[in-house]
Amino acid sequence: MDASSIELPGSTITAVIVEGDTVRIRLQPAYIIKTMTGSAERTKWWQNGELVFAGAELDEDSELPGLPVECAGGDVGENVYTYRDMIPLPLESRGHVHCAIKVQGSDAVIRVSGESIKLVMEDVPKYLEHIRPE
Repeated sequence: MDASSIELPGSTITAVIVEGDTVRIRLQPAYIIKTMTGSAERTKWWQNGELVFAGAELDEDSELPGLPVECAGGDVGENVYTYRDMIPLPLESRGHVHCAIKVQGSDAVIRVSGESIKLVMEDVPKYLEHIRPE
């Protein structure tokens, strides 16, 4: 596999945990899209994990929805890069990091800003399906 990324729309957010200056957003499951160079087909997988922000704070002006919720998309940023509706695998960075993750069927947005970000995945990805070009 040459590239893998979490597809935010459709992934499920089961928890937002604040412990001191660490904020963890739990994705259970996160849907992963894998692509291979030279192939028009992609594959879809699922895996549980957490987006961990350190030196961070949760935007208190944004009311958290009742969890679990389905993600509708959003932005995850690290320094000069902003990833729209996806998170590259692996992801670990220091500097100015942030996210604004939208909740399906609601105006709620989970906003976090911090000094570092790390995507921590559990176990191994489980295969779901092939995605064929239309």
